[in-house]
Parts: sequence; structure tokens; C-alpha cells
Amino acid sequence: MQRVALVHDWLNQLGGAEDVLVALKRLFPEAPVFTSIYDRARMPAAWRAWDIRPNWMDRLPGIYRHHQPYMPLYALAFGASRVPAEFDVVLSNKSAFCLAMGAANLAARRICYCLTPTRFIYDFDAYAARETIPALALPALRLANAALRRFERRAAQRIDTFIAISSEVRRRIRALYGRESVVIYPPIDVARFTPDPTATVGDYFFIASRLLPYKRIDLAILACNRLGRRLVIAGDGRDRPRLERLAAQGAGVTFLGRVSDERLLELLRGCRAFIFPGLEDFGIAPINAMACGRPVIAFAGGGALDTVEDGATGIMFSAQTVDSLADALTRFDGVRFAPGLLRKHAESFSVERFEAELLSVINGRA
Repeated sequence: MQRVALVHDWLNQLGGAEDVLVALKRLFPEAPVFTSIYDRARMPAAWRAWDIRPNWMDRLPGIYRHHQPYMPLYALAFGASRVPAEFDVVLSNKSAFCLAMGAANLAARRICYCLTPTRFIYDFDAYAARETIPALALPALRLANAALRRFERRAAQRIDTFIAISSEVRRRIRALYGRESVVIYPPIDVARFTPDPTATVGDYFFIASRLLPYKRIDLAILACNRLGRRLVIAGDGRDRPRLERLAAQGAGVTFLGRVSDERLLELLRGCRAFIFPGLEDFGIAPINAMACGRPVIAFAGGGALDTVEDGATGIMFSAQTVDSLADALTRFDGVRFAPGLLRKHAESFSVERFEAELLSVINGRA
């Protein structure tokens, strides 16, 4: 029996990466989780029973609430760390630098489940344009990024097997690391997200997301304001004050903040459609909506190209502009979607499928 160690970038927020981690722990319940920081108060209480091993970064001041300014240190911390020798497989669940963690057992297989090459360093100009970064700091950050790109590419050469979460991420791995990968889509809990034939479809479009600049929720707010459509937004994040100022220009946008799992399910079942305006590496939330029998209006880029079929499971818009999304909302009015077909499509992304495909790779059958 192979002993597996899991590696994760940081544990101070919940998102798609953490959904994957939960699925990995279900598959490997005895596996410890090596990470940089672990904010126990903000992570699920059930995780306190896990064997979670943060490194020295966990003691840095203010890092739980503001982990981005420490970005270069993650490369240093993971690059200097080793998984103990008793582990045969090191499986990194990577969105930043955790793929650089080495193994004391030189024969251990290093497998990277790549959520994305580090967005901060490969798409810096777009990242900086939507973040509050002092102009005087930009030249130094660009120099640091050049060094971090070289570091990550070297680290990528020490990975035995890359797994990409979408065709878009596979393309990036090839372009940025010069490595090939197999695609295994992230697991979707389609047993939890189910249609309700008795539910009444409301008059609102819906977004459930962390409120961050790159999610491009601003596009949905402005497009719905322009067309007089009702938009409900669940979630929170540092971009919320800006988004609320945009929403104030119209009268049809409602911010709910974080909602319970039960309320989220109710909102998904009752929406006209789920709006997904960002360029995402994969995107779990749209599949949750389809599992509930609801269509998706998505930007035609990134992971959505693998998960949304224009005219069958949703409507795609070609440019990240208000005009393009407003046109998609207008086209949506003329299309009828079959909830049963949407549900069947979502089931192809199940947890069971993820587990079988991942075990096939770990056991050397793919």
C-alpha cells in the first residue's frame, strides 16, 4: 500500500482548491496535509481532526488575513521543505508554489494536480491592474516575478506526473513549463446539488463567488443594470465595496454575503440562470448550477470551454465586456433549456469519476 502525502498552498480561505482538498482527503483519509499557513478559526471545524502540518510561515504577522504580500516567501518555504521519507507519493494540490516541496524519499513519486500555473507571476499585468498595488512597487515586483517564473519552471521539471484540471490549464502547463499533462476534471458533489421539480423558477440571475477583482462580477452588475434584470450575488470578499458602488447605479442587484449550504441550494434551484463572467481555470460553481437543472451564462474562455455547451447547457459570450454579456442575457431569453439534460451533463463531473481517474494515475494505469 502506497503512503500518500498531500501538499496544499495555504489554508486561510475556502474556494475551489479547498473543495479538491476535501475530495483528496476522502480518497486518502490517513494522508497528512503539508501547507504554509493554517487559520484554524476560519477553516471548517471538521478539519481539526486532520493531520495538518503548516511550515514556519504560519507564524508570520498578519498572514492569515493578508497572505498576498508574502508571495515570494512561499517559493522559499516550499522549495526548502521536504516531505518525510516514509511517504511514497507526494501529491500537490497546486495553485501557487507548493509543487516545489521536495521528498526526503528520493524514490517517491511526485504528482502535481495543477489547478493553474501561478496566476500572480504569469499574468502579472492583468493581476496588478485590478489590485491596489502602489506604482512605486511595480518595478520591484516585476523583477521578483521574473525570478519566481524561473523558480517555478525549475520546480516543474522535478514533477513526475502533471494532472491538469482543464484543457486550458493543460495548454498553460505545456506553454509555461514545457511539460505534458493528463486532464482530470475536479470533483463535483452532484449528490448534494440536485434539482427540485417542485421549485418555482424566480425572476433573478444568480452568482455565487468570492468577491475578487479577477472574477469580473462587475460585468454582470453593469450588464444587469443596463437591461433592468434582477441579479442576486452570494459571497463576500475584498472587492465587495467597489461592486456595491457599481450596483448602486441601478436598482436590481442584491448582495447576500455568505449564505448557508441550504440557502445556496435554494438559490441555485430558483434562478433563471447562473452567471459566470470570469476567466477561470475550471469553475465548480457553474456545474453545481447545472446539477440543479439550471443553465449557465459564461464567458467563453478557460475552464468554461470544457463544461458549458453553448445553446445546450448555457449561453456563452465571447468577450469580457458589458456589451458582450448584455447580448448574451438578451439571447438567453429566446432559448429553452431541458433540466434533465443539464443534470445529466453535470453528473459526468462526479466525485466517483474523479476518484477513479486519479487512482488510475497514481497506480500507474494512465
